[in-house]
Formats: sequence, C-alpha cells, structure tokens
Amino acid sequence: MLSKELYKTTVKAVGGRDGRIESEDGLLAINVIHPKELGGPGGATNPEQLFGGGYAACFESALNLVCRERKIKPDSTSVTAHVTLGKDAEDNFELAVTLDISLVGVDREQAQDIAKAAHNVCPYSRATRGNIDVQLNVV
Repeated sequence: MLSKELYKTTVKAVGGRDGRIESEDGLLAINVIHPKELGGPGGATNPEQLFGGGYAACFESALNLVCRERKIKPDSTSVTAHVTLGKDAEDNFELAVTLDISLVGVDREQAQDIAKAAHNVCPYSRATRGNIDVQLNVV
C-alpha cells in the first residue's frame, strides 16, 4: 500500500491488442498490434514490448541508485529485458522475464550483488515478485 504518492500517470487503451494506447498528456500515443508469432500482422508494438521497456528502464534506474548509494561508479550500465508470453499448467496466459544486466567496469561478484539489491528496490521487481518468474542474468 502506498503511503506517499510520488507520481501518477494515466494511459488509455482502446481496441486491446489490436488498438491504440494514449497517455493523458499525449506524450505516448501508439498503435498496438498482435505480433506475427501470435497470428497478427505485426508492424507495431505490443504489450510485452511495452512491459519489457518499462521494466528495463526502471531496473536500470534501480541499478544506478544502488551504485550511487554504495559509491560505485561503473563505466556504463544497461539492462535488456527478454519478456516471454506463455501458458501455465492450467492453460492461463503468463509472463516470464529475464533481465540481462551489464555493469561495465564492475567485477562479476560485485555486479551480481548490485543486481540483487536493485531487484529489491525496483518498483517493477516489487510489483511482479511472487507473480511471474524473473531471472537476473549479469552479463
């Protein structure tokens, strides 16, 4: 439960996976289309890509926060999210995520520790914890 609201946004979807999404401020306005792999025409973004982009950006910010708190200065950081849509044993749709985490100039053991700490503070990680499989892969 939120004890303090820091930021709030509103995004409207019309047409589901074959429609359009727009943010209230107009900064996000894009078509959403089923990917070819799911029988659609492709050619536009989809919810899984949007989720992956949001998660990767949020997780990288969490990495940078942990690095600042620990006074560690990587040469560069990046996060690549691999989002998979599949089905569980009961035939329900489900997501799984692998995050490829790069902290250039930081030794592997320290990078893994930073990634675990970031996973504890990242809002996307906190929201998905216990709900979907998320793998951290330090590259």
